[in-house]
Amino acid sequence: MAAVRPSEALGTPRGMLYELRVENLLLMERAELRLAEGLNVLTGETGAGKTLLAHALDLLLGGRARNGIVRRGTAEAYVEGVFARPEAWSVDDGELGAPGLELIPVDAEEIVLARRVWADGRTRAYVCGRSATVADLRELGRRLVAFYGQHEHRKLMLSAAQLDVLDAHCGAGQLALRSNMTEAYEHVRRLEDRAAELRALAGARERELDLLAFEIDEIDAAAPSVREASELTLERDRLRNVETLRLAAAAGAGAISAEEGVGVAELLAGAGAALAPSAGIDPALAKLSERLDALLYDAEDLGRELRAYLLDVEGSPDRLEEVEERLALFARLERKHGGSIEEVLAHAERCRARREELEHAEVALAGAESELAAARSELEKLAEELRRNRKRAAPVLADAVRQRLAELAMPDARFEIEVAPRPEGCGPRGADTVQMLIGTNAGMPLGPLREIASGGELSRVMLALLSVAHGGGSQDPVSSGSDPGALLVFDEVDAGIGGHTARAVGEHLRELSHGRQILCITHLPQVAALATRHFTIAKNASTVPATTSVTQLGGEAIIAELVRMLGAAEGDRVASRHARQLLKAA
Repeated sequence: MAAVRPSEALGTPRGMLYELRVENLLLMERAELRLAEGLNVLTGETGAGKTLLAHALDLLLGGRARNGIVRRGTAEAYVEGVFARPEAWSVDDGELGAPGLELIPVDAEEIVLARRVWADGRTRAYVCGRSATVADLRELGRRLVAFYGQHEHRKLMLSAAQLDVLDAHCGAGQLALRSNMTEAYEHVRRLEDRAAELRALAGARERELDLLAFEIDEIDAAAPSVREASELTLERDRLRNVETLRLAAAAGAGAISAEEGVGVAELLAGAGAALAPSAGIDPALAKLSERLDALLYDAEDLGRELRAYLLDVEGSPDRLEEVEERLALFARLERKHGGSIEEVLAHAERCRARREELEHAEVALAGAESELAAARSELEKLAEELRRNRKRAAPVLADAVRQRLAELAMPDARFEIEVAPRPEGCGPRGADTVQMLIGTNAGMPLGPLREIASGGELSRVMLALLSVAHGGGSQDPVSSGSDPGALLVFDEVDAGIGGHTARAVGEHLRELSHGRQILCITHLPQVAALATRHFTIAKNASTVPATTSVTQLGGEAIIAELVRMLGAAEGDRVASRHARQLLKAA
């Protein structure tokens, strides 16, 4: 897809979105948006599908594909975005080890992210034309785009989110310090678990030591070995079968050299005597005669050994009982400690190691408690440093927000940030709680943001915080982790605002867009009139299924859309004059 680039492309903001292309996403058959630098707005009737583009961006940035997202009657939906490559993403950039960045060619001047969604729910992600994972899109997306949904401002009601805002305003050093705090907190937790384990060990060690000593003594007293067990088994089998062995040996010896009659030896001797006179005549017969003599010698030797075996085989009932008892002892140990002599010996070694550990448990406990005390001290130092930074930054941020709120049609608003000790003690993000307090009107007491501010006021507080953050190039305080130069996308974040306040919000958004790119989905004509580029989305219900289309507006078409947004009928002269005044004032 060949994207149209702005003429000033060399000076485009980091993460600028050149073009967004959507196909077959719910009602949207096809849409192409070529965005400009500065403030881009998207408007349209309620139900026309403005949030479809927000969902398309969410898919592009690794979001989950909802069921039924593919347009009926089509095989797949497709979303593609072409971004300017931030200058900081160079070959020498230390961040290139992050997920997804290795997929970007070194010489690429732009970054193309794409997502394909099939009707059966399968998806495929692409980065610069290469197959990628959803995690790659998510990682790249958070660097390129900061997305603020319709209810994003509600996050500010949470104390944890307010703490994040303040820490982000403190800068990269504070965020690094907080990361160290999290690691230190986890380290303390591990040491506490270890110390608790050692205390429990020390408390029950005497009883366990007695048991270990008994088991070690029992095994050592038996002194089992694999070799002895094998030898005793053979001896037991022999002792149990003495008579059988004697009868077999006697039969064998008698067959070779019989006391009565003729045995094998006598027969071999007779054969040898018959061959001997003729052996000298033929060498071949001489060799056979020699073999016969060898057989005779072997037979006589085997007969003598069998008779010796017969004399040696003795059976002793006492010895058999002794062997049986020894093997029974081995069997008891095997049943208790693993099923084999090898496991019995291994169990003894484990017992010795455990005894060693228990005997030194008090020393280990003292060491663990000493290490824990040092770790807690370090944790407290980090928590105190975080607190100092927060207390120093809180009034500065509060003052900056007050100034921005005055510009957002809240001139009498008071805004303070309270840093207080955390009731539960030190946690992974420090030992503080942060509460943003606001008084929206003169004479009203300060109260927590979640209790005092309306939806529209919360939106303005968030815009004020964003202006402070992005105006200073610091970490985004609301959308954690996004690049300070990222494209900012607002999905009806101006909900609940109207009248002169709407104009103030629009001015603020335009000011925020200086030197960067903003895409704002809005229903406010006061905001739309300030746009650098204006798109509108319309639904055609005459087709089945219905279709939506996105059009870039210019000239009189912008006037007509503003008239519609003002709630007037087409051709209403008063509304048309009002619309022209809005554009002129912009």
